[in-house]
Order: sequence, then structure tokens, then C-alpha cells
Amino acid sequence: MSTATVEKIDTDKPDVPFFRLVRVEVRKMFDTRASMWLMISTGILIGLAVAISLLIVGLNDNVAITANGFSQIMSFPLSLLLPVFAIVTITGEWGQRSHLSLFTLEPRRSRIIGAKLVSVLTLAIGTIVLAVALGAVANVAGAAVGGYDARWNFGMSDILWLVGLQIAYFLMAFALSMLFLNSAATITVFYIFALFLPLAVYPPLYFSFGWAQDFIPWIDFNYAAAPLASGEDFNGDVVSVGTIDYVRFMFALVLWIGIPGIIGLRRVLKTEVK
Repeated sequence: MSTATVEKIDTDKPDVPFFRLVRVEVRKMFDTRASMWLMISTGILIGLAVAISLLIVGLNDNVAITANGFSQIMSFPLSLLLPVFAIVTITGEWGQRSHLSLFTLEPRRSRIIGAKLVSVLTLAIGTIVLAVALGAVANVAGAAVGGYDARWNFGMSDILWLVGLQIAYFLMAFALSMLFLNSAATITVFYIFALFLPLAVYPPLYFSFGWAQDFIPWIDFNYAAAPLASGEDFNGDVVSVGTIDYVRFMFALVLWIGIPGIIGLRRVLKTEVK
């Protein structure tokens, strides 16, 4: 009799609304002292980026930064630190063992991961909206400082590629966090392959060797996206975009998002909660 009662209670138990889970995950991302300092650090970097850009414009009569350029500049500080939120939303639960209570309250782990993913995508899109808004303000300020007319060369294609690449980096961080389930390991791997290599290692190789120009776009989706977004490679040369360029871009996405995401999701769903 008692067993039947328990089964009836379990059956009648209402599901936690999915968007309530999303709201909880969003709040958890910004509800710690570390997240507060991360946001402050990002704000400082944005301020420095604006100040340096305006200083360059003011000191050089031949330099004019367009709306597209300012938005790219604004997106860099946002892309530099904020993907950490995508990492700790997964690894924080496992590092602090709060996943014990989390998976007890919502045993279906796929719903938890889905809510975390939606919250991360919301943050990624929000950062681009902020970057475009700050870029517009900086564009007006730059025109005033440089004494030229503001150039609003920011089309829908530019916005879509900016949004797409930002989402790609956040998804890369999210996928790696599921793969490693450890903050230190995920942050190290992410910043090596998303920041250090593309900024410090790939450029000298890319500009010096023909093989590197063919190989690097296969393993870095930012390099792969360059000809698709602008019709130019990283050398600034106009290229004829073909099927191989789209294949490279998709391969890089699968390499850094698809493969670690699938393996990591399986690990999260199957790992025993201790």
C-alpha cells in the first residue's frame, strides 16, 4: 500500500518549468563574488579599448575607425573573459559538488544541461548586443575626436557573423567544460586554443608559410570564417569563396564544439553522482 502511494506521488509530481530552470541558471552565473569581479574586469578592459582607440584616432589624422571596426574592438574584451561564465556554469557544479542536490531536485540531467545551454546562449547574444551598442557610441565619439564623418558600414551580414562567432566561442567553452568537468583544465585548454595560439602562434606561421594558410583554417574557426564573412583572407587578399571554405569552417566547428560536446554530454549524463 505504501509502495503504491509513493508511486502515485512520483507520477503526479509536476515538472519544474524549463524556463524556471533557465532563470535559475542565469542567476547562478552572476550571483557570486567571482562573477562580480569578472564583470568589473571586463568593464575595465572595455574602457581601455575605447580609450586606446580614441587616442589612436585623435593622434593620427589618417586613421578613421568605422562602426564595424569599433564593434569588433568592443567585442574583443567581451569575448576575452565572459566565456568563463559558460565554463563555470558546468564545472562549478561538479567542483563544489552542488550537482548532488541539483540532480536530486531535477533528475533528468538533459533538462539541466539544456537550461544551462540556453542561459549561455542568452549571455553570448547579450554580449554582442552590448558590443554593437558600445561600438555605435564609440563610432560617434571617434568621429568627433578625429574630425571626420561617422561611417556606419555595419550591415546585417556583419552582425550575423559577429553573433555567430561569439556564439561559437561560448559553445566551445561550454563543450570543453562538459568534457573535462574541471574549471582549471577547461579554462587552460580554452584559452590556449581560443586565444594564445590564434594571437601568438598562428599569425607568424600564417603570414610566412603557404601550408599554414591552408592548414590553420581547418583547426581555427575564426580563420576559417574570415573569407566567408569578408571575402578576404587574413592577408587582406580578396579570395574566391568556394565549397572548400565552407567545409573548413564546418570542420573547425565540429572539431571544437561537436566532438567535445557529444563526448562531454555523454559524460555528464552517464557519470555517477558521488
